[in-house]
Amino acid sequence: MEGIAATAKLRELPAVHEVLERLGAVYERFPRALVVAEVRRAIAETRQELLTDAAASPEPVEQRVERVLDRLATPSLRRVINATGVVLHTNLGRAPLAGFAPVAGYANLEYDLEAGRRGQRDAHTGALIERLLGSPGIAVNNNAAAIYLALNELAAGGEVVVSRGELIEIGDGFRIPDIMARSGAVLREVGTTNKTRLDDYRAAFNDKTRLLLLVHPSNFRISGFTAKPPRKEIVALARERGVPLYEDLGSGCVVDLRRFGIDEPLVQEALADGVDLVSFSGDKLLGGPQAGILSGRPALIARLRRNPMFRALRLDKVICQALETTLRHLVFEQWDRIPALAMIFAPPELVRERAAAVLARLADSEAKLLPGQSVIGGGSTPEQSIPTWLIAIRRTDVAALEQRLRLGEPPVIARIEQDHLLLDLRTVFPAEEAELAARLQEALSR
Repeated sequence: MEGIAATAKLRELPAVHEVLERLGAVYERFPRALVVAEVRRAIAETRQELLTDAAASPEPVEQRVERVLDRLATPSLRRVINATGVVLHTNLGRAPLAGFAPVAGYANLEYDLEAGRRGQRDAHTGALIERLLGSPGIAVNNNAAAIYLALNELAAGGEVVVSRGELIEIGDGFRIPDIMARSGAVLREVGTTNKTRLDDYRAAFNDKTRLLLLVHPSNFRISGFTAKPPRKEIVALARERGVPLYEDLGSGCVVDLRRFGIDEPLVQEALADGVDLVSFSGDKLLGGPQAGILSGRPALIARLRRNPMFRALRLDKVICQALETTLRHLVFEQWDRIPALAMIFAPPELVRERAAAVLARLADSEAKLLPGQSVIGGGSTPEQSIPTWLIAIRRTDVAALEQRLRLGEPPVIARIEQDHLLLDLRTVFPAEEAELAARLQEALSR
């Protein structure tokens, strides 16, 4: 009987021209070839659903087509209100960008206006990197690319000495040993997971050693029975053996955050200690777009720039402009113009004042303010947090409330803890407060 029912439903499937007639105005809004292709796709999907489950009641074909076309016409990358309290939220683009207007039309990306001839695209960021760090630098499309470029240029065909405790995994499953293998360099592990001594590094050197690598474990901490030599001792060993010392600093902290309770090594300190080359991310504590920045001795930077892979890994013009904007704010110490830093610097009392103002707009007796903790996130500063204040809304249907906020326009991303919806205004822009209050009230009233 099921087979008979399925056959009957299959016979009722409309022809393409019938669906086009029913679509009417929808058919006129989009290119004919696109609509016809989506109609055929929808009919095929409906047929498959019926063959799989004869009792199914598929969505009418024309409704399915209209829904899919509307989704295609709507930008997928959208602004969201981040109320999670995670400043560098990896899923929300890490560091929120400083405002800038992308240059429309043509730009002098690789044209030297003064000389009237071809220039270099990294001229727009190179001088700013040098002013900020005291050493020349270049930028590629992310920090994994920076690590790859450095290892490929400085150690391909040779060995790289690195502590076992620093063989980390970075975002989305990418591991330092895997990047190293692809670069053509050979990994030479020394020490143990928790302890590496200077003599471990010393004993690993041989005629194939090309590079000494330090990796800052940005996204984890090893505590307890641990030890590693001071950086300056490793610098001295590298000088003694005549090989470059390269340190990957990951989070790219260039502003001292210790007064805010955040202990993260400064890029400038590594270079001042004598490290030959450093690399770090542009979209973490630097506060800019996705990029990988390399800075260090002029001769090494020149070598990296000449490597053929530098062209493959270079920045797009929009990212170049975004990075230039961020670097200029940093050079001129305009911290308030870098959203990530402004959020980190915001005192808890200010967050509480802003949260109270939003709370006052809500007609909800169960919403209240609670002390809490913000985190920097983005694989930076693990086990460190910043005091904050939270809007806490208790609901038995808290998951449904979170979903209503997330699926609205603009989407509001919050977090759930113990039947409470929690919103942290540290990561909400002041200009978004009225919008957030309206979205909250709308979601609560439903």
